[in-house]
Amino acid sequence: MLVDSHCHLDFPDLADRLPDVLQRMQENGVGCAVCIGVNLEDHARVMAVAEQDERLFATVGVHPEYTDVEEPTADRLVELASHPKIIAIGETGLDYYWQKDKPEWQRARFRTHIEAAKRCGKPLVVHTRDSAADTLRLLQEEGADTVGGVMHCFTEDWEIGRQALDLGFYLSFSGIVTFKNASQVKEVAQKCPLDRILVETDSPYLAPVPYRGKPNQPAYVMHVAEEIARLRGLSAEQLADATTDNFFRLFKHAKRP
Repeated sequence: MLVDSHCHLDFPDLADRLPDVLQRMQENGVGCAVCIGVNLEDHARVMAVAEQDERLFATVGVHPEYTDVEEPTADRLVELASHPKIIAIGETGLDYYWQKDKPEWQRARFRTHIEAAKRCGKPLVVHTRDSAADTLRLLQEEGADTVGGVMHCFTEDWEIGRQALDLGFYLSFSGIVTFKNASQVKEVAQKCPLDRILVETDSPYLAPVPYRGKPNQPAYVMHVAEEIARLRGLSAEQLADATTDNFFRLFKHAKRP
């Protein structure tokens, strides 16, 4: 069994055809998927999707790219995270690529999410883009190692990956690892300890080869897993077993279906 540890099933590209998406998951051995929250305004929509099927989980958080939205407080995040379908806090983190002019505001929001994760005892789903040094610094300063989490859609170099692992975090690889020119991501996927790897699609984005450029979906996580298995000299089954065990070890509130 595989788990898609990060997707956006509430987005129109997928929500409008959810029965088909779930059927394709089943046909491709994807036993579970996590519907990731990106703002509080759409939280009810995320939950409505996750509650439709026992194979779906959810998270709550506000993505750093979302500026004109309700600002989360730790109390509000902890309140929403009490729902049994919520297995993590996020998607949170820092993005200096899209939001170059608001670093202090981003860092304050990130700290709020880390506080909430520590209070509710659920791990973090972390986004970082052009901000790896500050992301790691804040995780360390705020004691995020006490709850851990995952560096989602990991594209940084091995040194950043090693530091994240030292903080107790997992590294999750997306369809980018299947791209021919993604040598840095492939290197990290080879070097990362097997017991700290997760796989994801980030659907409907970042479809892996051979679907690159088309809408992504959780069923395609098998191509991510197959490429990592190839890079490491493992069978697809070995990689699937390891990443699924890793998922349920990290996300302790997720129940195996």
